[in-house]
Amino acid sequence: MGDTKENDAYEEELLDYEEDDEKAPDSISAKVNGESAKKGYVGIHSSGFRDFLLKPELLRSIVDSGFEHPSEVQHECIPQAILGMDVICQAKSGMGKTAVFVLSTLQQIEPVAGQVAAMVLCHTRELAYQICHEFERFSTYLPDIKVAVFYGGVNIKLHKELLKNECPHIVVGTPGRILALAGDKDLSLRNVRHFVLDECDKMLEALDMRRDVQAIFKMTPHDKQVMMFSATLSKEIRPICKKFMQDPMEIYVDDEAKLTLHGLVQHYIKLSEAEKNRKLNDLLDALDFNQVVIFVKSVSRAAQLNKLLVDCNFPSICIHSGMTQEERLTRYKGFKEGHKRILVATDLVGRGIDIERVNIVINYDMPDSADTYLHRVGRAGRFGTKGLAITFVSSASDSDVLNQVQARFEVDIKELPEQIDTSSYSMLLPDVSILALTFISLCLLLFCTQGGGLVVQ
Repeated sequence: MGDTKENDAYEEELLDYEEDDEKAPDSISAKVNGESAKKGYVGIHSSGFRDFLLKPELLRSIVDSGFEHPSEVQHECIPQAILGMDVICQAKSGMGKTAVFVLSTLQQIEPVAGQVAAMVLCHTRELAYQICHEFERFSTYLPDIKVAVFYGGVNIKLHKELLKNECPHIVVGTPGRILALAGDKDLSLRNVRHFVLDECDKMLEALDMRRDVQAIFKMTPHDKQVMMFSATLSKEIRPICKKFMQDPMEIYVDDEAKLTLHGLVQHYIKLSEAEKNRKLNDLLDALDFNQVVIFVKSVSRAAQLNKLLVDCNFPSICIHSGMTQEERLTRYKGFKEGHKRILVATDLVGRGIDIERVNIVINYDMPDSADTYLHRVGRAGRFGTKGLAITFVSSASDSDVLNQVQARFEVDIKELPEQIDTSSYSMLLPDVSILALTFISLCLLLFCTQGGGLVVQ
């Protein structure tokens, strides 16, 4: 009851630009100038980025990055976003939502020394680092534009010195650190023209984080562009998003069956908790993979499973919230650059993280909700590529979540067959020989049979 009152209080504090909350469209729709045009959802659109009339410097960076055609989300959002329109966008993971606000912001920004023109907020440090990297990648030929990322875990004095000596034009960060810098008057937000929330549902559903976002928002000018993005936007959170905006263009996938990725093959395996290690060994031995992410439910299980794999000479690392910020980012960058092929992780990297080489996701532990499942498996099969998701089901509650996923997203997840067609998920040949994988898998099998294994906490 107390939470409800507190929630209402936060909503009352929001600057409600829109008197009437219009009902969201039933399928993907673009609301432009009061009109809603329903459109079917396809993976890749036939037009090119040149059709958006972007700066030549941006087009050159897009070509360097290997992109040829915009996705449907980019085709719908970018033309309006570069005109300064507010945007709410919900679309499947891996379809280039980040590029929408990165390209549209870089297209519009006119850098002025000492002034922050764009503020991008997200809920984790890893995602903040990744977004900053995307801005840097697409601004390669815009040398006058400076980008910086700010998050907790780093000495705040370093951030204050950076803002004083080399103030960025685009700031990416987590709400806590941004609010601290702005509250101390080290970060001036009075010239912000673009305000972006990535994974906005995650930020606005948590009341403490929503409080920080609101406080930051109120420090920015009234007249600015606001853009919000996520793969999952419930009907309850949409009106809250719109309170930050003025007549936004809305892109929704209300048919949740369309939220799962076209190129993603999904299977489950029923087994007991004690059988998980042996089955994981068999999968790593049998599957051709570029990189694989293995999700577990806790910090202790991530550390223990990673130790088991490393002891058996698997090229594995883990990332979880129990690590220092520097260690987490170092491991994330190492995995993203392909130095390791197996990542054991908690849901810390379950949202928004984009690693191109990942073509297999294994849910060693079932996630706690259908939303979390969607975000996890979205790490594979990004932007129309092929991917494979395998989920271990070891309890009645696991089966319940799996049933929720199938019912909500209208996807038929079948039990893993004895033989898998590798063409259904393979993108590239692995860079480790089958012989080497067989050898290290035998090590793991021997370890398991001798009484070793993951201690369940």
